[in-house]
Amino acid sequence: MVRIGYIVGSLSSTSINRKVALGLTGLAPEGVEFVELDFSTLPQYSPDHDGDYPQAGKDWKKAIEDVDGVIIVTPEYLRSIPGALKNAIDWASRPWGTNSFDRKPVAIAGASMGAIGTAPAQQHLRSILAHLNAPTMGQPEVFLKFSPEDFGPDGTIVSDALEGKLNGFLEAAVAHIGQHSAAVAAV
Repeated sequence: MVRIGYIVGSLSSTSINRKVALGLTGLAPEGVEFVELDFSTLPQYSPDHDGDYPQAGKDWKKAIEDVDGVIIVTPEYLRSIPGALKNAIDWASRPWGTNSFDRKPVAIAGASMGAIGTAPAQQHLRSILAHLNAPTMGQPEVFLKFSPEDFGPDGTIVSDALEGKLNGFLEAAVAHIGQHSAAVAAV
């Protein structure tokens, strides 16, 4: 069984990226278990916490460490990632020397109402993850222009085109995670 944690980069209760993430989890092939990695309870990170790490930070780090890989589905805020997502990544990378993303395979997707999807945000996220030594899947890239009609009332994907795109992404993400998880286990 491959355990994949998924992170929705938005805290919004009406997040279109949550809809995409839940649609994606509904496509999970046999042998893949999805676990949501929820960062909504994290306070603002400050190095002042490093000497006495709060339980919310410890729980967040452990949740990341307990999965084989991570899929991040992020919106784009002002050509970058949401501040709350950056805050969560900061918590995961600290205190110094305890980076939970170190060698953790990651795949990135995102949706927006705009024509370019979340391309600039994903580029920033790739840069952050590279610094954290997280092997990030390069292809296929998923920059979705969100269309509400692609989803049924229960959140399932009803668009063949979207389902095909997300199935291809998921297949590549599972292979990426499996490849890197096996390499880490061999060390």
